[in-house]
Amino acid sequence: MRTLQRLGLPTLLFVNKVDRAGAGDERVLRAIAERLTPAVVAMGSVHGLGTRAPRFVPYGAGDDAFRARLADLLADHDDALVAAYLDDETALPYRRLRRELAAQTRRALVYPVFFGSAITGAGVEALAAGITELLPAAAGDADGPVSGTVFKVERGSATEKLAYVRLFSGTVGVRDRLAFTGRHGGHEGRVTAIDVFEHGGAVRRPAIGAGQIGRLRGLAEVQIGDTIGASPAARVAEGQFAPPTLETVVVPARPADRGLLHVALAQLAEQDPLINLRQDDLRQEVSVSLYGEVQKEVIGATLAGDFGLEVGFRESTTICIERPVGTGASVERIATDPNPFLATVGLRVDPAPAGAGVTFRLEVELGSMPYAFFVAVEDTVTETLGQGLHGWEVTDCVVTMTHSGYWPRQSHAHATFDKSMSSTARDFRQLTPLVLMDALVEAGTRVYEPMHHFRLELPADTFGQVLPVLAGLGAVPRATAPRGSAYLVEGEIPAARVHQLTQQLPGLTRGEGVLESAFDHYRPVRGPVPSRPRTDHNPLNRKEYLLHVLRRVPG
Repeated sequence: MRTLQRLGLPTLLFVNKVDRAGAGDERVLRAIAERLTPAVVAMGSVHGLGTRAPRFVPYGAGDDAFRARLADLLADHDDALVAAYLDDETALPYRRLRRELAAQTRRALVYPVFFGSAITGAGVEALAAGITELLPAAAGDADGPVSGTVFKVERGSATEKLAYVRLFSGTVGVRDRLAFTGRHGGHEGRVTAIDVFEHGGAVRRPAIGAGQIGRLRGLAEVQIGDTIGASPAARVAEGQFAPPTLETVVVPARPADRGLLHVALAQLAEQDPLINLRQDDLRQEVSVSLYGEVQKEVIGATLAGDFGLEVGFRESTTICIERPVGTGASVERIATDPNPFLATVGLRVDPAPAGAGVTFRLEVELGSMPYAFFVAVEDTVTETLGQGLHGWEVTDCVVTMTHSGYWPRQSHAHATFDKSMSSTARDFRQLTPLVLMDALVEAGTRVYEPMHHFRLELPADTFGQVLPVLAGLGAVPRATAPRGSAYLVEGEIPAARVHQLTQQLPGLTRGEGVLESAFDHYRPVRGPVPSRPRTDHNPLNRKEYLLHVLRRVPG
């Protein structure tokens, strides 16, 4: 819910639990509907909770209590409604309240909640009606420049990529060449087929226009989150979703399946980039990122069902990050020992504010060498920062290229020229990690661990038992408040300890405790600094690195 609010997305929430909820879960459902945020409004009542035949009954014009709650909520964002509400709240026409509810939902000011069951179909009809009434209809300029976003990628029957695209502007036809840009740079592909979603199904069409959602074939390099054509004005900013804070090693039940496991996980990572596949060739291990322990079950079931792979998981570990402490710089010049590469690269690393990510800048003239060499340096900087001095991703820094130089290819007039003595992008890709890590060593880094904000509601008589457990898990309560016969505790807890708290909470609270937690921030690690084994050629060890990339150690 908090993520949706940060993103400003118009959303209807559907609580798919009423068929499995027990009597003790009724309070949980009410919390979801009314306590997660003041902007949430329940759109109906649940009957037969936890039975085989639950029912969701939408509130209507005749429900005075619902009308009053709705008017009170909507008045917070509409001055005219406030005046009418203060004058006589009972005189507000229900039709006007519904129109204002739709307007504020589309502006992401309120979030209607529907309850139901995907198994029995209870509440689904009301949800479908709510989507039609309350969410904004797609629109756009079909004659404008092509602009869209890839929000899903899957594999077809022939293992080809299928890109699900929402088109904000323009028109795309079969055989058109499309440019798309994302985390892995820019690419192009020719569209070979288009399916457009209409009336609940996918229909083959010769083109897709603005405001439509379609499935495109032929874009071999496409990834989730890529921008199609120009950057859409309505595109959600990257980096808004909380990062995964755990990782685990996936182990095949049969050692012979290691190769197939990597292929399968690579395809899952295409569908969900936040899985963040991490291959360790030295240890013959594959790691994936997680948001929680339940995700292991999802990944395991998907691998078994879609690929016939039985796997296990090692104990989850926390994903930390590194941030530079100060400024560091390094330069290696062409034809100058100990640089064995035909390239000059100078880099400076400076710290940046928390949350800024990585920025690459130039202090050299863009025309001082071929553009492809600058691209090689920038791409390699991004890749190398995936593993810092302690093995964690380095972020929140500015990397500036301070020196550049290359040997150009000679003209045909120089018949005796050795073509192997001209610089290539490979020289820059292989030299950059050494220069960058030298600069990073001079700057120094600090390791940070992820922290979750938690919100815990528990019976008042268990408050004294739970507090020592929270302290033992490293949690820091920031606020406590009585709420009737319950207590509400809010604070922060290390991400590594959330699962332990989840396991202990039912026994401590007789199963009545309600815990919410979400990533909030990173804090400096206290105590011994954790490290993660490297999976690259280790540019921190020059001899080892050169032995791998050159197959020899220069004398």
